[in-house]
Amino acid sequence: MIEKNQIEAAVAAAAHKVRETNPMAGSITNTVTIDFVANAQLAVGGSAAMVYLPDEGEALVAAGNAVYLNMGTLFPIYEQTIPATAKAAHDAGKAWVLDPVGLGIGSLRTKLLEELKPYKPTIVRGNASEIIALASLWDLLGAANDLDRARGVDSTDGVDAARAAAVALARYTGGAVVVSGEVDLVTDGTTVVRSHGGSELMSKITGCGCSQGGVLAVYATCADAFTAAVAGTCADAFTAAVAGTAHYNLAGTRAAAVATAPASFKVAFIDELYRATGEEIAANPMCVEEA
Repeated sequence: MIEKNQIEAAVAAAAHKVRETNPMAGSITNTVTIDFVANAQLAVGGSAAMVYLPDEGEALVAAGNAVYLNMGTLFPIYEQTIPATAKAAHDAGKAWVLDPVGLGIGSLRTKLLEELKPYKPTIVRGNASEIIALASLWDLLGAANDLDRARGVDSTDGVDAARAAAVALARYTGGAVVVSGEVDLVTDGTTVVRSHGGSELMSKITGCGCSQGGVLAVYATCADAFTAAVAGTCADAFTAAVAGTAHYNLAGTRAAAVATAPASFKVAFIDELYRATGEEIAANPMCVEEA
């Protein structure tokens, strides 16, 4: 198991590297939240590019070091775009982040997520019900009988209920899994981090989960540099997942201290994503335990 001080050092290095390099993380994401995703990526130090056509998804993979695939608001063209982009990232050895939004709604969503299994996402991010449903769909928890747990974008399960599913997914992909909730859970299948912070106001605006996925993709762009900066402390995907989650939770806590209603909170949240330093992100409260 990785020690807490090692994780904190790697998180600080990750945040500094993102600010220094302004990495591009392209997205194929929910049309409801494109603006929020892009602005969150810019605020943490990254660069954004949003597309939806198959050849453009492959071009994003070639142009950057990570790509974000969000399953919200699917269009027929995504039946081509999403698998093609995931395959391009996998074949090129580049990071990609998967958000299985609304798994269990409709046949196309389920079909696409089944097709993505062999491409092993670098980071999977979802609420507890989505993580349980994905692990079940991919036969990592037995028969695929949990698809109805996810209803829309809301979770019917608590974060702890998804712990085993998150660990199973991370062990299968060789990457990391983020389970969002009151206290977020991040795991690489060996170590579990519980990241504290955020605000209940996050549930009052649309797109907090989607934009977190975009931020995770920004951190995943230069994960190799994190390991080099803090040799042997964290696996690349795990570093990116913990750093992106801590950055998000810190900004949520700070935004809630200055805003008491949803619209002003969203503005303050983006501001706090921008203001947070590497040392502050690394110091955001977390607990570390063995998976």
